[in-house]
Parts: sequence; structure tokens; C-alpha cells
Amino acid sequence: MNLKPKHKVEAAFSMSSMTDVIFLLLIFFMLTSSFITPSGLSVNLPSSKSSEIVMQKVSVTITKDLKYFVNDKKVGVNELEGVLRNEFAGKEGVVVLHCDSKVPVENVVKVAGIATALEAKVSIATKPDK
Repeated sequence: MNLKPKHKVEAAFSMSSMTDVIFLLLIFFMLTSSFITPSGLSVNLPSSKSSEIVMQKVSVTITKDLKYFVNDKKVGVNELEGVLRNEFAGKEGVVVLHCDSKVPVENVVKVAGIATALEAKVSIATKPDK
């Protein structure tokens, strides 16, 4: 009497389908994560407890020696309103201020006032508190 089964079940497990699933999940999370475009100029940002990520449309940087940059292009304080108006032409205005922590508040308020007069939303970039 032959009691052995005709079809033997193989006990091996193929990991190729599992690696495909992990690879696809990795691609999905990389594509759906929010990308932050840091300012190209180095400024010492002030710190805050609440540091919210905002998709920046227009970046205005004020260095500690009071030089103004719009999207990494140097502009004079008198040209700032015209440059911002050109940047917002037909688009939603969102301005992210990258100000050095040593910049006087009146300079920050001046830029925020110009952006608000152009009906733009203004946010100040900060680094998170440790």
C-alpha cells in the first residue's frame, strides 16, 4: 500500500511579490509627501513653538544687513512693491517672509504691509523650538 500523496506541497515562500508591494508603497509616500523649498539665502530665522509648513509662492528674504531679495533676486526697498505686483500677476498671492532674527520689526512690518496691500497672505518663516 502506497500512502504518499501524489502532489507534494512546496514549503518555500517567494518574497518577490512582497518587495514589489513595499517598493510601490515607498514610491507612493515619496510622491505624496510635502516638499519644502528652503530659501537659498542663509538667514538666522527666529524660533517658535508652532512652525507650520506653508507652500510658498513668493519668498521675500531680509538679511541682517537689510538687503531685500524676492525669490533669491536682489531688489531695492523702493522696487519691492512693483516686483511683488509682477509676481502676483493673475495668481493667488502668498508671501513667505524669511527674516534674520536681527532685523528690526519695522522692516518686517513694511514688507508685510506691502504684501497685504496687494491682497496677499503673509506668513513668517521660523525654525522649530528645540
